[in-house]
Amino acid sequence: MRADGEDGPRPGPEAPPPGLEESLRTLGADGRAGLKAAGDVAKALRILVAADISLARSAFGRTLALTGVAIAFGASSWLLVMAAMIAAMRSAGLSWLVALLVAALLSIGVTVAAAWGASRYFEHTRLKATRRQLGRLGFGELADLLPDPDSPESTEAAARRVAEAQAGDPLKKGLGVDVTPP
Repeated sequence: MRADGEDGPRPGPEAPPPGLEESLRTLGADGRAGLKAAGDVAKALRILVAADISLARSAFGRTLALTGVAIAFGASSWLLVMAAMIAAMRSAGLSWLVALLVAALLSIGVTVAAAWGASRYFEHTRLKATRRQLGRLGFGELADLLPDPDSPESTEAAARRVAEAQAGDPLKKGLGVDVTPP
């Protein structure tokens, strides 16, 4: 502890501020260091993205191959189950025609249920909420049909109004292509 009761070194004579030339040299060195750091970050990000895309490409190919195997074995097992069911119905005394019709009706029922489910899920690929919000911000095919961001009208209400207006003849954009309803 110093005699004046404070900790730390005694204040000495202050160093004079650096000159203009030294300040510019320091500023230039700091700028080059910043640019080098930004370049290093960009290079690391490029390497990461390239590695990630390479991994995704490899995984996509393997996924397709394994999906093909799954489809082939799933189809063959379904055919074997149908054959076993037909054989069981034949041994129970049903005619070939009735046994085959029961198997066909079961397959048709599963097909219809899967197609209905797929069409319901396919609606999610239209990105309705995102398209409405982009339209409200002035982007995309719905920009002229939806209210501005500062409007008190609800985007969903405006989208409903547009969809109802499209019930007769679909709206056209640019080159006469139908506007997909929101």
